[in-house]
Amino acid sequence: MASATRALASVFEQRRPEADQVERLIEAEPLETLIAAAEELTLAGHGHTVTYSRKVFIPLTHLCRDVCHYCTFAKAPRMLRAPYLTLDEVLEIARSGAAAGCKEALFTLGDKPELRYSVARKALDALGLATTLEYLAHAARETHAQTGLLPHLNPGVMSAAELRALRPVCVSMGIMLETAAERLSERGGPHFGSPDKVPAVRLATLASAGELAVPFTTGLLIGIGETRRERIEALLALCALQERYGHIQEIIIQNFRAKPGTRMARAPEPSLEEHLWTIAVTRLLFGPHMSVQAPPNLQPQALAALLRAGVNDWGGVSPVTPDHVNPEAPWPHLTQLEAQTRAAGRSLRERLAITPRYARAPERWVDPALRASVLHGADSFGRARTDGWFAGAGHDAPTRAPTWLASGGSKRNPSATLMRLLEQASRGDTLGELELARLFAVQDEEASVVVAAADRLRSTVSGSDVTFVVNRNINYTNICLYHCGFCAFSKSGSKTLRGPGYRLDLDEIGRRTHEAWERGATEVCLQGGIHPEYSGRTYLDIVAAVKAAVPGMHVHAFSPLEISHGAQTLGCSLETFLRRLKAAGLSTLPGTAAEILDDEVRAIICPDKLTTDEWLEVMRTAHLIGLRSTATIMFGHVDQPVHWARHLLRLRALQQRTGGFTEFVPLPFVHMEAPLWRKGHARSGPTFHEAVLMHAVARLALHPFIPNIQTSWVKMGPQGAAACLQAGANDLGGTLMNESITRAAGGVNGQEMTSEDLKRVAAAVGRPLVQRTTLYAPTSRAFADQGALLCASSGRDAAASL
Repeated sequence: MASATRALASVFEQRRPEADQVERLIEAEPLETLIAAAEELTLAGHGHTVTYSRKVFIPLTHLCRDVCHYCTFAKAPRMLRAPYLTLDEVLEIARSGAAAGCKEALFTLGDKPELRYSVARKALDALGLATTLEYLAHAARETHAQTGLLPHLNPGVMSAAELRALRPVCVSMGIMLETAAERLSERGGPHFGSPDKVPAVRLATLASAGELAVPFTTGLLIGIGETRRERIEALLALCALQERYGHIQEIIIQNFRAKPGTRMARAPEPSLEEHLWTIAVTRLLFGPHMSVQAPPNLQPQALAALLRAGVNDWGGVSPVTPDHVNPEAPWPHLTQLEAQTRAAGRSLRERLAITPRYARAPERWVDPALRASVLHGADSFGRARTDGWFAGAGHDAPTRAPTWLASGGSKRNPSATLMRLLEQASRGDTLGELELARLFAVQDEEASVVVAAADRLRSTVSGSDVTFVVNRNINYTNICLYHCGFCAFSKSGSKTLRGPGYRLDLDEIGRRTHEAWERGATEVCLQGGIHPEYSGRTYLDIVAAVKAAVPGMHVHAFSPLEISHGAQTLGCSLETFLRRLKAAGLSTLPGTAAEILDDEVRAIICPDKLTTDEWLEVMRTAHLIGLRSTATIMFGHVDQPVHWARHLLRLRALQQRTGGFTEFVPLPFVHMEAPLWRKGHARSGPTFHEAVLMHAVARLALHPFIPNIQTSWVKMGPQGAAACLQAGANDLGGTLMNESITRAAGGVNGQEMTSEDLKRVAAAVGRPLVQRTTLYAPTSRAFADQGALLCASSGRDAAASL
């Protein structure tokens, strides 16, 4: 990295530098060196992803008490039909945006026009309001309530009380600092006569926003008469605020455009070189993780250069409304913007009105009134969900999927870092937590490369066969002592959950086992809620009932939570209880109740359940006495890719010690009836991209220790399961006669699938379907009635939410 960057980093570690010190360090470096260093930082913090917000622009009022000498947004009352948009007009614009797929409503307006214009005061009086900001709050609240758009507000200077009043109706706000040069507010300067453009006043608004934890967008307007040193001073002032409060979600570096009809119509515009220099310096000062924006409509021929200089975000781009601040510069068409971004070697991704880093922590940054909307609209990276696919909802695979799924490679050369990680994983080396998170972050061509690598590894390790086991799922009770936030299967008095509580008796368990055997099953999978009357004796009796009904049936039963509960109620060790179960006829364990093996996540989704170490200890003990098991992950709720990485690494480490896991089963979170989602505390499951990529990264991360990756058609749907078979998966799970847990969560993919349907899933990817046993051995058992066989995901899948 450039010496200027190293020097700045060294200075920042010790103290906040002075402007002249920064100026000396930066001016000593050629622009190309600064740009190279800035690009390296940008890629380190954001990868190849460039974000934008699909927005609709709502100019609530063009009246303003300020008279900035370059502005065409502010207008005199005589130039306007009305001082404010009516609420109906606001909602009409918002609805047009929602219909066009927008997710952000950007409200822009002049500063406090009622302090200057009587027409504004009269209009507010007619509405029964005292201030423009009160009307803004009402309009923003109604916009979200009636259209679902997330408001972002740009109302200018605000007091702490005004910020506090607006926070519940928006997910973010913005105010451009523009400059820290007080002299530009003096007579002859561009801000003379504009009391709200005094830098100290604007900085005070930013500080108050920080105290109230309001995500804020700010930035500089360059080329209005300031010097480079004054830009550095402005950036350092913002650095100080960010260091103190951490609330600046984005820095915009906007280039001045001379507009006809203004006092600065003939003022020189800043050169592209000046724009690139300022962007690069911003990146160097704020580091890799800050979101740095430059409006794409103001430098339409230089987008690749802006990205190299440190930009990672194009800001709000509207397919519906013009840029009312820069009407002479139309927004680029989104397809054109995507093409230009791709041509620059980056991937364009839509975000929400709140930037991804802040959307990932809504409990801190978003008011409770809007928190559910942010979570429900976000993916695991805090960006916008855009594919319209939800696990278990019966949706087809998104049409965009074929552009990256199993395409065999990239039109661009993948990065050396990515290729190194894939080579290491294919050799069986252990990747680190951050390296796995890097694989989960791939997009477009890089995703194709990862998926293709996983598919090649699957072919090498598992061959071309797609395997499945004939089994029956028996959930003997849905009554449970625990209150997992993701589970809609267990019944504990909540009237919002589907269906009544039940408890199967031992005779019914035996009957269902015998019926499964008659129809060709080789396995029964038994799991249920932790019934308050159950003890370890209950689980021993259940195994005995199965073996009495069908001595040759493979008993795949009891999650680690049930094992732990059984041992505790009998007052014995895990090993003792597991040995008793094995002697009674238990053959293998389902690896459910794992959810996410990270206590940071478990504290939110299942705080009264097993800890990560307790789950791993049950599995370690089972493996050491000769009981093998599956392993699962239930993902897409409050977790993030770093948690997925930790989960995979913990499974890999245990497997290296015991070798007891037969397969790994990714289980996308089905959100529709989950209590945590209904309360607005969880995302809406993983996106299709995330769900497929989980199979691919798991294949790579767990190689060579876990050779089988299973995909769940109940969660993924037939098309989704076929996609996963091209992304590292080799198994379609089991045939179930009763799928109940995914259905309880709102899943609609069905309880039945014939063997011919399973064959079609495999045939869709050009591979044969082969029956197996639970332990992946060939089986000679034939189906009793292939045409009527009821097939679903797997016993492991169906009990994932316990």
